[in-house]
Amino acid sequence: MGRLQLRRAACIVARGGVIAYPTEAVFGLGCDPGNETAVRRLLAIKQRPMTKGLILIAADLAQLEPFIEPLDIESLARVQATWPGPVTWLLPARSRVPVWLRGHHDTLAVRVTAHPLAAALCRIWGSPLVSTSANISGRPPARTALAVRRQLGRLVDYVVPGRVGGADRPTEIRDLRSGRVVRTG
Repeated sequence: MGRLQLRRAACIVARGGVIAYPTEAVFGLGCDPGNETAVRRLLAIKQRPMTKGLILIAADLAQLEPFIEPLDIESLARVQATWPGPVTWLLPARSRVPVWLRGHHDTLAVRVTAHPLAAALCRIWGSPLVSTSANISGRPPARTALAVRRQLGRLVDYVVPGRVGGADRPTEIRDLRSGRVVRTG
């Protein structure tokens, strides 16, 4: 997988496009988290209500800091012990994080991805990406680029070529405040 495809994907995101890309277990749908029109389009493609909120993936913690409240040392250590990796955390969202990202929650789901292509894409893009499974809600998530094209067709502006990681299921989601596992991986 070349940098050319990643740059192309980043340019499409910068223009407000919706892309699909490989992650730890499935292909993800992504866009610029700061572009409300792009996020609303992604939600329409997926047929997902905005109220549920979305996940942001990043190449490192620094990319997520504009979106989350600062963490105390103990909480930061708990989170960083799982990153980069297949654990998504519900962390307190900064007050300016828009409803189209967090839904009706005061937390935001975030992950520093361990998938090399997804991390490289975030680095080239220079910011986190929205990351939700590439499928219509209620259908199985796509695990290949071909499966993305079959299920979503031309609704997606670009599919980043590559393979998903070795995880069998979408990432585990943990709530930092309660310590509860919201979704098992």
